[in-house]
Amino acid sequence: MVPADQGGGVMRADLLSGTTDGLDEALTAVDAFDGTLVTGLLRPRPAQAAGLTGLADAVAGSPLAARVAEAAEKAAAGTAGEDHLLALAAARTALLGSVHDALSTRIGEATGRARDEWTTLAPGGQQTVNVLAGARSWLADLARAGWQGIDHDLVAGASPVVSAMLPDPALRRLATLLDGFAAELAASCPGATLDRVPARRWADLWSRAMLLTLPGASDVPLTGTATGRLLPLGVDMQEHATAVQAQVHAVFEPSDGTPPRLVRAGVSVPKPDTVVGAGLWQLLRPHMSLLAAVGEGRSMDLAGMPLTAEGDLVWNDAHATPGGPADAFATARVALPTATDAATAPLDRHPTRIAVPVFLEGYAAREDEDGLTFTVAGQPLVVDTDRIPAAGPLTPQAVATSGACIGLLRWDAGTFRVQPLAVETTVRKKAVAIHAGGWAGGTADKAGVRAEKAATDAVAVLRERAGRLLRT
Repeated sequence: MVPADQGGGVMRADLLSGTTDGLDEALTAVDAFDGTLVTGLLRPRPAQAAGLTGLADAVAGSPLAARVAEAAEKAAAGTAGEDHLLALAAARTALLGSVHDALSTRIGEATGRARDEWTTLAPGGQQTVNVLAGARSWLADLARAGWQGIDHDLVAGASPVVSAMLPDPALRRLATLLDGFAAELAASCPGATLDRVPARRWADLWSRAMLLTLPGASDVPLTGTATGRLLPLGVDMQEHATAVQAQVHAVFEPSDGTPPRLVRAGVSVPKPDTVVGAGLWQLLRPHMSLLAAVGEGRSMDLAGMPLTAEGDLVWNDAHATPGGPADAFATARVALPTATDAATAPLDRHPTRIAVPVFLEGYAAREDEDGLTFTVAGQPLVVDTDRIPAAGPLTPQAVATSGACIGLLRWDAGTFRVQPLAVETTVRKKAVAIHAGGWAGGTADKAGVRAEKAATDAVAVLRERAGRLLRT
């Protein structure tokens, strides 16, 4: 929470606890449907028919009702076509979207911040329909076989579809999803030997991919440009074995005097598995000057930066120049409470997508065998220290001894959690601010310097080998 005498409002942490009407019922219907995909829809059993009926009943009061009821009936009989499976994916997505909306409403009540309304946008460019149909056919085959029925031959069917999609920038979003999904499935083949099936995750990937096979569904339309001052709050880093992404959350103050709003700016790059820790910044820095500004504690002045409807800046260094000093905690205390939260695109309405910047202060930290918890205004709030990246100076220990925190409010495993992006704490009797992205622009920290040097050596070797291969 932000004390009122420091210019902020008070976050009503009590509004994050308790139950939400209909939430458990929606998730139960989703789980029941996910169970039908475990054994597949080729020869459905009575339990699967019940799961399909439950999904149809859950959306009975929506515009999807008739189509989903028909799809559930066909699927229970083992005769569902691709359009029927698409309707079931849409119903599942709608249910999770309703959960997202209910949770977002509670967060808005707790923070007191307004949220942009999503407006329907004109469809983008045309996409190759036959390629999308090929992707939908493969996904339908997966649903019929079920996760326990997958084998290498079935999973390999994604390869030609992905290869056909990758040359088209408009299809790369779906191509990347299918490629990663197929890789997970291939690593788990044969499905009949699996001890545990990640039913929720694979159903998430399957249903999202099904909907993205609709022409225009993967478009990310621009709503205009951003001109004004960008005040960074913190960096969320997500690392995979072959890729890494840094996403900067910030408050944008338009030069025309309109209210400030929350925006994001991200950069993603492929990486070798030998580059880890602080060395990752070497791969990211050349693609976004904003990272240097974050590391130096500076703002950025934007001029005509492209902006999407979801508040994502399509970063281009040509539209940005370094600004003056900007302390993230001053931004969190003064500018964040007045900022408007970004709207969420319809297909992105999912509980796992919730990542709302918040500022906490005056809490008590308690650490036990279950992890770290902040007590905010008498209410417990779980701290997700597992999301703290190794590529920065922020540590779980620093969070546990902190007195103020900038974080992302998330919802996971049925509860709200905060992911720390930066904290104010005391080190050697001196108050300091420690940021997860503190090494984004470079560092003199000994551990960071060692990791940077190791990354430099690894990247140099890889570039030399790649050059040798190109010359032969």
